[in-house]
Amino acid sequence: MHLLVCGGAGYVGSHVARVLDARGHRVTVLDNLSTGHAEAVRWGRLVEADILDVDSLEAAFHGQRFDAVLHFCARSLVGESVSAPYDYYENNVVGTLNLLRVMRRHAVDRIVFSSTAAVFGNPVAALIDEDHPKAPINPYGASKLMVERMLADAAHAYGLRSVCLRYFNAAGASAEDGIGESHKPETHLIPNLLRALINPAAPLKVFGQDYPTPDGTCVRDYVHVLDLADAHVRALDHMDGAPGAHAFNLGNGTGFSVMQVIRAAERVTGLPVPFEPAPRRAGDPPVLVAASQRARDILGWSPVYTGIEDVLRTAWDWHRAPAF
Repeated sequence: MHLLVCGGAGYVGSHVARVLDARGHRVTVLDNLSTGHAEAVRWGRLVEADILDVDSLEAAFHGQRFDAVLHFCARSLVGESVSAPYDYYENNVVGTLNLLRVMRRHAVDRIVFSSTAAVFGNPVAALIDEDHPKAPINPYGASKLMVERMLADAAHAYGLRSVCLRYFNAAGASAEDGIGESHKPETHLIPNLLRALINPAAPLKVFGQDYPTPDGTCVRDYVHVLDLADAHVRALDHMDGAPGAHAFNLGNGTGFSVMQVIRAAERVTGLPVPFEPAPRRAGDPPVLVAASQRARDILGWSPVYTGIEDVLRTAWDWHRAPAF
């Protein structure tokens, strides 16, 4: 298939492009490079365009025949979404609507959407499955949930086929392929703690020590980025025989607190992680752990990287010699 990977110069998008190419698909990457990296586009052609600029989207589709779109373009910082909600609704909701309209004009009727565990808000169950109540507590999660609703409505009105993949915490890297996690600013735990190991003068900030968890720090479910990429390929295959809108949660089903991740990183690297306490961040729920049985049963998906130390090891390999 010829696939358009929107946001394919970013962290998850570049890993998905790598896996798509390895499995024989033709890849075109669309990215405005505001947060992505041209150096990460190693599989397929890069088209610089912006989902908020309809003319640039039309130009990207003109003269091309895409079989499906994989959509990763989003603002994704929880704290920033709280302080700048208009920016999040504009980019994540309006931008996606622009993309969907252009897809319809060009008769592209399949999309895999990068969603998030933030659509659920504070959990009311130990493991979060797809039927868990959706009550986002920050504009980032709310914007992603709005897109999920748009895709469901488009399935009914226009016959659009879609799969929403709700990541819990994407982590790890494919250092041997020269791609990994590099954000500015960086808000994710694992790259920040690895940066603190490389530069001990800038210790890791541990946001919140008084959550209702065993050690007082947030608990998250970490899923390797290459496992996420595999789920995207399976989602494309799933749409062949499954019209309508579908959603799957993607995680390992095991939660690790911030302090547990720190101790695991120390075991992997043999180095002490310098860290200091900091206040809670707005919009952070105490615990987010996935129940991914539906993805296992329907997509045939199963994570290869099941241990936090395995995930950390691949991230450490990247951060010791980042390509960008």
